[in-house]
Amino acid sequence: QVQLVESGGGLVQAGGSLRLSCAASGSIFSINTMGWYRQAPGKQRELVAGITSGGSTDYADSVKGRFTISRDNAKNTVYLQMNSLKPEDTAVYYCNANIRMIEIPTIRGYWGQGTQVTVSS
Repeated sequence: QVQLVESGGGLVQAGGSLRLSCAASGSIFSINTMGWYRQAPGKQRELVAGITSGGSTDYADSVKGRFTISRDNAKNTVYLQMNSLKPEDTAVYYCNANIRMIEIPTIRGYWGQGTQVTVSS
């Protein structure tokens, strides 16, 4: 019933930029935290950036100063602006949102399908 749709991934040269978007839809009562995770080949999935409903943000050390997470609560959308991309940023990026549905009085996490980001050197 809740769907997270991601967009913005692709192939980019080192030093370039990409902007990822993730829009949540469905019978949503409220959205708490939203975030972006990534998983590179042979690596564990890691938190890239998170943002609370109040706008507080948190970033992995590896992306601080380069990535910016933001959200548009009216659109139920979270963004990840990625600048100065490096080959080590190559991974599948997953959107995550903690959502309370109208029909269910508990908060649970939902995941997007993932979008590939490839940074060439």
